[in-house]
Amino acid sequence: MISRINTIAFNGLEVLNVDLQVQISSGLPAFTIVGLPDKAVAESKERVRAALNSLGLSLPAKRITVNLAPADLLKEGSHFDLPVALGILTNMGVIPMEETDKYIVLGELGLDGSIISVNGVLPVAIKANEQNKGLICPEKQGSEAVWAGLKDVIAANNLLQLINHFKGSQIIPQPEAKRAEEKLLELDLKDVKGQESAKKALEVAAAGAHNMLMIGPPGSGKSMLAQRLISILPPLSPKEALETSMIHSIAGELKDGKISFQRPYRDPHHSASTPALVGGGRKATPGEISLAHNGVLFLDELPEFNKSTLEALRQPLENGCVSISRVNAHTIYPAKFQLIAAMNPCRCGHFGNPELECSRAPLCAEEYQNKISGPLLDRIDITIEVPAVSPWDLANVKETESSKEILQRVLQARKIQENRFKKLNYPQLKTNSELKGELLEEVCILENDAKQLLISFAEKNHLSARAYHRTLRLARTIADLQNCENILKLHIAEALSYRKIRPLKRI
Repeated sequence: MISRINTIAFNGLEVLNVDLQVQISSGLPAFTIVGLPDKAVAESKERVRAALNSLGLSLPAKRITVNLAPADLLKEGSHFDLPVALGILTNMGVIPMEETDKYIVLGELGLDGSIISVNGVLPVAIKANEQNKGLICPEKQGSEAVWAGLKDVIAANNLLQLINHFKGSQIIPQPEAKRAEEKLLELDLKDVKGQESAKKALEVAAAGAHNMLMIGPPGSGKSMLAQRLISILPPLSPKEALETSMIHSIAGELKDGKISFQRPYRDPHHSASTPALVGGGRKATPGEISLAHNGVLFLDELPEFNKSTLEALRQPLENGCVSISRVNAHTIYPAKFQLIAAMNPCRCGHFGNPELECSRAPLCAEEYQNKISGPLLDRIDITIEVPAVSPWDLANVKETESSKEILQRVLQARKIQENRFKKLNYPQLKTNSELKGELLEEVCILENDAKQLLISFAEKNHLSARAYHRTLRLARTIADLQNCENILKLHIAEALSYRKIRPLKRI
């Protein structure tokens, strides 16, 4: 007799069906797993053996063959433990075979029979929902499956609990959807003393999802500003939350199956490698830019990053996705993130301050800032200088605008953009940073003096076509914040003030 269990394999975010077949036949006692398993899958037979022994069940003294079909698809991960165990139990008659046919199964087994959390439950639950199947998964991750809309979820804590459920002696309750705590929202822009121009630029960046670079000496508040960007961004929509959580689920970043509606905020150290930032490695796992999908990627000390690592960001910044090609894998991950970067004006950090400036100025500043290539700077919409905060500003006890007040203006501007895109039959677009081609020209209607200013500035400073269009998008956002239908000269002037033009200026 051959028993079958529905399980899955992963190729990036893609969930592939795997038909797990178990045959127990006469012959010398053996336990074999075939179907191109990796080391973790091959070792599952020992975990399954120990888990069954802990329940007082021993494997029959026969030849046990487990086949993972299709055989030419590489099977990776420990989530095959539970499907293998259920396949053997159904073949032994412990669990009725017809009970498991309507479920997709995944989970790792402990030696004591416990069911341990695995990566990727959320995308598997979405797959199960599409195929009108239920899901059997670890207890801690039942919440993930519920968020996918599944009505039939069995989230078991151990193997014995699962057996008793199928025999009818115990009922495993349907898990409840859980929401993660939103800790970053506790940060408020009113905590930042001074830096009013930087706050204004941050508001513009939030309203249109524009990329931003802050240049200033150590301690001027660049990191504080970046961390508080989340507090003035709108929460994730249900669709965006599901998209983002799928990536976090594959990467094992979801804690206890809780979904967050706060936009992700990632701040990798400057020693991060290219695969860590853009994704890759032996299993082509998602990188920081994909984990920041629909959120913010903050790169502090930008010139300290490896140059090839930074250059790898150029394509994702334009396309909103990253394609990872390996010998045994070709995977596409979404990577629509908002880049916020910070850097010192020079290596010592005090370029422009005559009291602290080193003897190599301005050469040291030029060498340091030139580590950032022109094409990468071209993809950054806003570049602002963040000067050192004076003691008078630090001692000022007067409260400035809070994040809640700024958020209201950002939400209003985003609502204007969303309504405009719906009216033009582009409901998939959300922010001005996504404007391209003919739609950009249709949306960005300039007054004559505004057009003249932009053309003359672009000609004088040799702006590339990309920089020209990014300036238009930025001006459109500034106009939306002021609820103006057309782009005026003052909007273009403000947008151009955010362009960084070499040679360097003293701060």
